[in-house]
Amino acid sequence: MKAQLKQFIFVLIIFCIILSACGFIGAQLPTPTFIDPNIETKAPFSPAQTPSIQPSPTAIVPTVWIDPRLPEQVLMDLANLQGVQKVGKKNDASLSLTIEMDNPVSTWVYALAAPFATVADNVSVDSLIAFWRNDAPFPARVLVMPPAIYDSLKLRYGNPRADARPLAEDNLLAYCETHNNAWAILPFEKIEPKWKIISLDGNSPIRKDFDPDSYPLMLRIGWDEGVRAVSGTEYDLANTAIRLLPKTNREADLLTTVVLTGVTALTRGTAKEMEMNGVLSPAVSIGGLMREADIAHVSNEVTFAKDCPAPQWVQEEDLVFCSKDRYIDLLREIGTDVVELTGDHLSDWGPEAMYRTLEMYRREGWLYYGGGADLAEAREPLKITHNGTKIAFLGCNAKAPGYATASETSPGALHCDMEDLTSRIRVLKADGYQVIVTFQHQEIYRWNPTEQMIDDSRKAADAGAVIVSGSQAHQPHIFEFYGDSFIHYGLGNLFFDQLGWFEDSNKAFLDRHIFYDGKYLGVELITVQFFNWSTPTLMAPEARAEMLSRLFELSGLE
Repeated sequence: MKAQLKQFIFVLIIFCIILSACGFIGAQLPTPTFIDPNIETKAPFSPAQTPSIQPSPTAIVPTVWIDPRLPEQVLMDLANLQGVQKVGKKNDASLSLTIEMDNPVSTWVYALAAPFATVADNVSVDSLIAFWRNDAPFPARVLVMPPAIYDSLKLRYGNPRADARPLAEDNLLAYCETHNNAWAILPFEKIEPKWKIISLDGNSPIRKDFDPDSYPLMLRIGWDEGVRAVSGTEYDLANTAIRLLPKTNREADLLTTVVLTGVTALTRGTAKEMEMNGVLSPAVSIGGLMREADIAHVSNEVTFAKDCPAPQWVQEEDLVFCSKDRYIDLLREIGTDVVELTGDHLSDWGPEAMYRTLEMYRREGWLYYGGGADLAEAREPLKITHNGTKIAFLGCNAKAPGYATASETSPGALHCDMEDLTSRIRVLKADGYQVIVTFQHQEIYRWNPTEQMIDDSRKAADAGAVIVSGSQAHQPHIFEFYGDSFIHYGLGNLFFDQLGWFEDSNKAFLDRHIFYDGKYLGVELITVQFFNWSTPTLMAPEARAEMLSRLFELSGLE
């Protein structure tokens, strides 16, 4: 039995040795790989290939509803949105671009406006709100406005109790011109010359000191979420889609103001009072508004002369005028930028005084037109580009040639050649300029211009001048809208001594013209009167209302 056991153990040992030897002699078996059937397998790639990068999760394309009440310009800008899915109903949208949002992506400025022949200049914000809420007394009987601002005011102040109604933007002016005592609220980009912009508590979007933070007629356009939360990615896609939408329709650095004035002659009684009261005394009332203008215009008819004698109250003999050098301080004080040289008296003290005066202007950095050192310079338009608007000034003296002495060899004012003038206007207009033409025309002491003044001014307007202004008048004249042009036949004196000469020679206009990004928006008529022989004084409200009423009546707009 023991022998059998030993034999079995021996055989077992031999068998294990053989099995162990097989592990070294045969090929090594690979470790088995267990494949999860829930994972998608990929085809193997060769060493020359680069493994693909895992794609990012697919972004959710937002559904967007555009409020049809938005300003027409906004709707046009958003007509072809890319990168979002537009829907026709707000309830189907994840994001809605609509009004009265706390975090606006765009803020639209509106203006309270009336037909131009309106005496009122300003109303209080409280009176406008009281009119809306309670039909309280207000200068207008009815107020029309586009749907966006109408619904915006409804959300803020409730349904109107006054006669306030929505109306398409392009219908506002026609409605107000054909309905008695109707005013409008219109988007800033729809302002045009036949509107008069009414300020609210003295705050107006056509002014350079406009304060949007205290102004109620602002439309805040922004995103409103739908029934579900919207991801940051969706907001990013939506904002990218509206990236071309302007942040506002009124950029402060695209506004340009030009103040045109009438006769300046620092001589005779005006100069006498400057000697008595101080050279700067005539600027005490109007200096600030002149300095505030981007382009302040002065038509100075008199040269500066070293040997100019002491001024007299009245000159009984020939009207030969000059100014003392230090009187130029008055023109500095009012912020003069542009000097018109079409006046009658530039040759009174001889050519040397004219050359010297031009050199004084150049040292001040002031530009001039309508006259010059010779005919070539006098004919040259004055071109200015400011805040996106190209403006060109042209001027000439339309009286007998003796008043205008500019020639190939002598300085002076430019005599009017209407064929040449209109040709130059057309060239400037074709080159994108807003052309301003000023005339030194016939001097008459009445409101209505002569036929020749009307004919010349309309020829300039027909050629493309957007503004035609009379610099010669010693009292106010009427105005007219002629085609696309504004013609004011005479403004009256700025600094000249005609107090009491005629019934209205103590009154005058300063016209503040407003441009925006190459477009002419219109004019503000600033009214002044004289209580002495040198100082234009801003009119009190009652006197201003009387003067505007008379102007509108005589101009045929009342």
